[in-house]
Amino acid sequence: MIAPPPDVEVVEDLAALGFLAYTTTRAFGSVGLGTEQPVREVMARWHTITAHLEQAGVGRLATAGQVHGARVLTHGGDWQGWLRAPAADGHACAAGAATAAAVTVADCVPVFLAHPSGAMALLHSGWRGTEARIVEAGIAALAAVGCPAGELVMHLGPAICGRCYEVSPDVHERLTGRPVDRPTPVDLRALIAAHAKSRGVQCVSTSRWCTRCDHDRFFSHRAGDAGRQISLMAPMPGVFA
Repeated sequence: MIAPPPDVEVVEDLAALGFLAYTTTRAFGSVGLGTEQPVREVMARWHTITAHLEQAGVGRLATAGQVHGARVLTHGGDWQGWLRAPAADGHACAAGAATAAAVTVADCVPVFLAHPSGAMALLHSGWRGTEARIVEAGIAALAAVGCPAGELVMHLGPAICGRCYEVSPDVHERLTGRPVDRPTPVDLRALIAAHAKSRGVQCVSTSRWCTRCDHDRFFSHRAGDAGRQISLMAPMPGVFA
């Protein structure tokens, strides 16, 4: 199994299952296109990712224009190259598709879902995606290709923590169902974990990193950064039957 590229935070639990799964760090550089950085520098980082995937034997990378919704695209293995789909925040890949997926984040939660068969899903979940229960859409997409929730392994990657993420009373009530009378912190990763467990996912882990507390290591929108990380996931060729 090929080593991940440098300057990334690897999801060790998923690596042990045979997946390449990681989130880039500030040291890797921003992959966001909505900054003042020269496009060629940003695209060079993306090309580092795609070249590494090709070296690993993965010829497909699925991405999308993220809209903070709950749409999850399901990908087969009938195309090659780098797909940039419109208006989606999640990607699901059936076993045998040999397809990588990537989302960009900078406080929002990257949600990794893996099945022992090699099927997987990768989701981008901010507060709107969490309210819309995109994790349930990802779980349903995997169930539709024969991967029940009870067999999934989920990891919640580097994101803003429950101490740092203060939201308005309206948003807090929409997310938790509990009214408050002032801006109040909310833990998106805890909410996503609860949503997943309510649908039958039993194996859940959470990154120790907070993008706001640790914004010397990660880009954080709340800390004033315009940069973005990439979270990526791919089944490693040769590992799965």
